[in-house]
Amino acid sequence: MMLQLHNVQVNYGAAPALWGIDLEVRTGELVSVIGPNGAGKTTLIHAIMGLNRLSGGTISWEGEVISTLPPSRLCERGLALVPESRRLFTGMTVRENLELGAMHPAAKKRRADSLERVCDLFPAVRQKLSQVSGTLSGGQQQMVAIGRALMALPRVLLLDEPSLGLAPTIVSDMFRVIQSIHQAGTAVMLVEQNVSRALAISSRTYVLENGRVIAQGASDELANRPEIR
Repeated sequence: MMLQLHNVQVNYGAAPALWGIDLEVRTGELVSVIGPNGAGKTTLIHAIMGLNRLSGGTISWEGEVISTLPPSRLCERGLALVPESRRLFTGMTVRENLELGAMHPAAKKRRADSLERVCDLFPAVRQKLSQVSGTLSGGQQQMVAIGRALMALPRVLLLDEPSLGLAPTIVSDMFRVIQSIHQAGTAVMLVEQNVSRALAISSRTYVLENGRVIAQGASDELANRPEIR
């Protein structure tokens, strides 16, 4: 097991945001987490990445408890996050934003190769390397955000709402890219409101509602349940 959550709880003050979350991502797997706004999806992915402190439970990486490690150490272990709304440094060039993803020693050694891989995955990015990222379209910025995370050489890529705010044609391209990343050997945890798209590309799915997992299982089976679609 690569990534495992056991009975995870997160509180915001006295108010619980996540309750008793059990979740796992296996080697080379593409897992989706779906649910309505306010279900706790972003809270969950931030907890995994060390951005939200746990109020209870544990998060483990290959059997080692990592719940208290800072994001930089988690990145060294092989976790990388593409945050909601992309969070680029808009005054910096595309190349500079991408290179920020390769900050830990192993990633720095392979920075040139990783940059080439990102440009192969996103040909439009290659043409924009010297452009200030704040002048890019939303779809192009999402490409850069995913590319920046890939520069860290992740073994599990965490994606928070990658289709949010994108035009339908760009959304289709984005999901094809996510599939390509997965098929190349990187495990993916996809947090997504576009239920049909998430179910279509993932092998397993967790359904969140009010901070709890209310359903989980094979994505193709969940896709046949009207209350989930």
